[in-house]
Amino acid sequence: MIKKYLQSFHVLTDDEIENFIQLSTKRNLNKSDYFIRETETCQEVAFVQTGTFRSYYISDKGEETTYCITFPNNLMTAYSSFITGQSTEENIQAITSAELLIIPKNKIDGLALKNPNWLKFMKIVAEQQYVELENRIFKLQKKSATQRYIDLLKHQPEYVQNIPLQYLASYLGITQRHLSRIRKEISF
Repeated sequence: MIKKYLQSFHVLTDDEIENFIQLSTKRNLNKSDYFIRETETCQEVAFVQTGTFRSYYISDKGEETTYCITFPNNLMTAYSSFITGQSTEENIQAITSAELLIIPKNKIDGLALKNPNWLKFMKIVAEQQYVELENRIFKLQKKSATQRYIDLLKHQPEYVQNIPLQYLASYLGITQRHLSRIRKEISF
């Protein structure tokens, strides 16, 4: 899976990809385990082989807001903490049991120092993160909750059923009651 994912960027050679895989380690997480918690500093990137994660923050009122859901075959990290070396304000928690491939920041930095292809790859990933963030903001501001839910069903139908209602509602920016009404109205 990771090999196919890295090949899809059309930047890295097979040897470079194999080197990356050699530098990574496997980590299994149970449902509700954390990849990272608020106040920690993120020093690694994970490739999600199996499982689903939610990224959330806690408001000053103590309310959890899920702002990102990560599905299999994607990279995952507390990105701003990873870049800045400062503590994170987010929590990344497994919604289901999960298997990750982990690579530490110092090894990624080492790859980038030795090979310009890794710099190109990292640039592409950063650009994709920005585009995803922008798309998320536009969806929240321009699309109805029903449209956002339908989009999620179209792109991740097999995983949506595994996400607890409260996390899914928070991600969509609506109440659980509103999401229940939307689900009843939509028949796929």
